[in-house]
Amino acid sequence: MEVLVNNKLYAVQQGITIAALLQFIQLSAQKGIAIAVNDQVVPRNSWNEQPLQPSDSITIIRATQGG
Repeated sequence: MEVLVNNKLYAVQQGITIAALLQFIQLSAQKGIAIAVNDQVVPRNSWNEQPLQPSDSITIIRATQGG
């Protein structure tokens, strides 16, 4: 199946979770990130459980420092 991550298309396994997707795109160790699936923010404690669906649009937001 395919999902869109920050406007980039990825081919992933059917039923992949958000946590597994982050590992697949090598962001699993990142701190200070938030995830939205189809414009709905997903709490971090749900990332291991929530499966993605074909054509989901995932937005990864990274916190930055500065002013």
